[in-house]
Amino acid sequence: MKEIKSILQLYNSFKNSGEKCAIAQVVRVEESSYRREGARMLVFESGVFEGGISGGCLEGDALQRSQIAILKQQPSIVTYDTSKENEIGVGLGCNGVIDVLISPISEDSSTLKMLQKCVSDRDFHVIATVTALNTDIDTIHLGRSFYYDKNSASLEDCKHDGLRNFLQNKIQDVLGNQKSMTFHFEEEGVKASVFIEMIPPQFHLAIYGDNYDVYPLLEMAKLMDWDVSLVGNVQKLKKEKLQSVKNIYPKDFEERPVIDNRTAIILMAHDYKTDYANLQKLIKSASPYIASLGPRKRFDKMITEFKANGIEFSEQETQRIFAPCGLEIGANTPEEIAMSLFSEILSVFSGNTGGMLRNKVGPIHQRV
Repeated sequence: MKEIKSILQLYNSFKNSGEKCAIAQVVRVEESSYRREGARMLVFESGVFEGGISGGCLEGDALQRSQIAILKQQPSIVTYDTSKENEIGVGLGCNGVIDVLISPISEDSSTLKMLQKCVSDRDFHVIATVTALNTDIDTIHLGRSFYYDKNSASLEDCKHDGLRNFLQNKIQDVLGNQKSMTFHFEEEGVKASVFIEMIPPQFHLAIYGDNYDVYPLLEMAKLMDWDVSLVGNVQKLKKEKLQSVKNIYPKDFEERPVIDNRTAIILMAHDYKTDYANLQKLIKSASPYIASLGPRKRFDKMITEFKANGIEFSEQETQRIFAPCGLEIGANTPEEIAMSLFSEILSVFSGNTGGMLRNKVGPIHQRV
């Protein structure tokens, strides 16, 4: 999401300049690649760009090809095979085949409007993009994207009935699996490959605490471009450190953050009764990650007190509580603890358990 927001910011700053632009997007990866499907870069004809499609080894060539696409006003697919010795990027960490769709952005293009929708609210969004086509059909051509409207359960502006019905069915698979995928359509001589991309909302970090150790968490959340909510006595904190906090809730007020399944909660009031009361309320939320800062014996004391008060957490609820919290990386300082917490949060949201990649068997990333 951060990359999409950066692309939109650059586009909006240049859109009155008269410069034309194109978007290069990774739409297929075989084997290894620094970036995965969905990675984008926006390129202006002057060479100014934002985003990326690799670790730097392909951007230069993609920039030149984007400039050609802008000149010709024609989309194209470029295949980079970085496993070959004579291919761009050899020796730079890539060892796979990468398809990049380069699409010029015209005045009537809806691509940027679709991306704007994706950052407009905290919800999942779906965009279907044609990445291969044996013939133009109606208003459909290579590089054409369609936005999926969740309310009407339909693809906007997709005029081909067969393709629209096919994709609307496949989108349900993507939503069910929570995973972007490429599908192949064939009907009456028309063959098309379509990359259905599911774009999730930003992560949301809800911090319940007001001591100085929240500062590294706020700085890291800003770097990651996460939404942040803070509950506490804001008079204790430096105002300049709170500028990136989207929502601030004084602890004496009733209003509290909206918690969804993309929210990570950190209880760090350093006050036993406050953390106890907050956990009792937040265990019923949709958050898959609730961290309770402090040693294990402190959390065990909470559980004992909950049971004494007739409150018992289910196994599913207990699995969502992380106490002690953070990955075991030897963290001691507030900055190191923040890194440990963010690493654990990412591992939980991705369905992984953490650990060293050198000990991992199989590919680093799941294949689309």
